[in-house]
Amino acid sequence: MMIFGGDPSEVPFVMFDIQHLIIIGIFFGGLVFIYFSRKHNVSRKVEIGAGLSLVMFEVAHHFWLLYHGRWEIDYALPLHLSSISVILIIILLFTRSRWLFEIAFLVGIGGAVQAVMTPVLVYGWPHFRFIHFFYTHVGVIWVVFYFLWHKKFPLRAWSIVKAMVFLNVLLPLIWLVNLRTGGNYWFIMEKPSGASLLDVLGPHPWYILGMEAAALVLFTLLWAVFGRKRT
Repeated sequence: MMIFGGDPSEVPFVMFDIQHLIIIGIFFGGLVFIYFSRKHNVSRKVEIGAGLSLVMFEVAHHFWLLYHGRWEIDYALPLHLSSISVILIIILLFTRSRWLFEIAFLVGIGGAVQAVMTPVLVYGWPHFRFIHFFYTHVGVIWVVFYFLWHKKFPLRAWSIVKAMVFLNVLLPLIWLVNLRTGGNYWFIMEKPSGASLLDVLGPHPWYILGMEAAALVLFTLLWAVFGRKRT
């Protein structure tokens, strides 16, 4: 079937064509709706339902990879930052953890916004991968802003420290997984093929420090815009 097939030529994705622009419009429209509906109560069932839907999409994605023979341990483990962000969001929806919110907000937004605006994707609408990709990335952003605006969860300066500690605790674990699997999760073993922003951060392994600095700057900017007035 075209929707679940493995050949991207059947439904190719073209960046900034009408299907992509519609998604961007839905993304920003959803943010506007979340902001202006912030005084309305949302049923707990909606939060649980959103969390379960993300779980189902992630499970379905792995089944799709397995079915088409594309599940490889050096790539398909849920250790990419985007996958970790989705896991954090799922737990946040189930637990309403204020502590977890601070990490999920800072870690999730940067990568998810970039993914929505400039996606690395070959499957277009109505393919499952297109739906999964945008549902999960848009979902990450909508959920953290829902907790920021609806639930009034605080984003504090201390949140920056928590997010940096979280990433640096995971970093050696990701490195060990890369050693065992031959993977390149988080691009800490080598830079991605082709031109990338990492090229301006120096050679391996020094660009890892550059990524740390970039994360710190991004987290600080997010706190300055969305959290500073709340502290």
